[in-house]
Amino acid sequence: MSQDTEHKSPFGPGFIAACIVVGAVLICGLLILVAGSGSSGKATASTQQPAADSASASAVTQPAAGEPSAVASPSGEPAGAGAAGQAGGSCGLPAGDQAIPAQAPAVDSWEVSRRIVVPRSSSFGPRITDADGFRRCFAHSPTGAVYAAYSAIAAIADQTKAIPTAKKLMVPGSATDSLIKELSTQEASSDDSGIQPIGYRVVDADRQRVTVMLAFPVESVYMSATLTLVWYQDDWRVQPPTPGDAVGAPFAQHRDLADFVKWSGI
Repeated sequence: MSQDTEHKSPFGPGFIAACIVVGAVLICGLLILVAGSGSSGKATASTQQPAADSASASAVTQPAAGEPSAVASPSGEPAGAGAAGQAGGSCGLPAGDQAIPAQAPAVDSWEVSRRIVVPRSSSFGPRITDADGFRRCFAHSPTGAVYAAYSAIAAIADQTKAIPTAKKLMVPGSATDSLIKELSTQEASSDDSGIQPIGYRVVDADRQRVTVMLAFPVESVYMSATLTLVWYQDDWRVQPPTPGDAVGAPFAQHRDLADFVKWSGI
């Protein structure tokens, strides 16, 4: 079946195309929560890394497996060991090491959050879990952003909390307002089945923005979704999609996890 096949849908042709490419309805349960109306970019049936976010202040060259990589700061200087332990982290957490986590980070524990197994660390967060289960307060570092991305997927998976999740998770602005307005017109679904992230790839990073590609198993292949996290009011928030696009785009199909750091509690 061609990846260019499109269907009329209130969730947009890009959203439907992503579901077609991976050939599984399961991933749709994750994306239906945050898909707007209109058209969006098609999913890509390849293992290629998506283009880095053009708004990022600097791109990160992916290190070889097992080798750390320094992140370029907005000033252009490496923010590696010299930035470790600096203040400015979320909710009292130190910013910590600014290297890209090229190997699976250590965790204190893996926990179930809204039916998704997510990591917790006293160093990277989350430091606070709200009464509704929303996890927040992560370290101001690429590793903290990866932790935040896993928790973001868990938050998205619970469709019964769509609007509260959007308000807490997304960077405020007109795009988030548009998303919340769209969600308010949709009937809340009680289907809270989620899909487990089992690996990540940091595509692009600087001190204020980190783009993370997350991999999910779907039947005999893998699908990836891409989240851009922005440092906003002392925590990582997800950059909302352009109205008409789905959170997680661009999506891609992968034969294996060779391009990802395998990281999962299951």
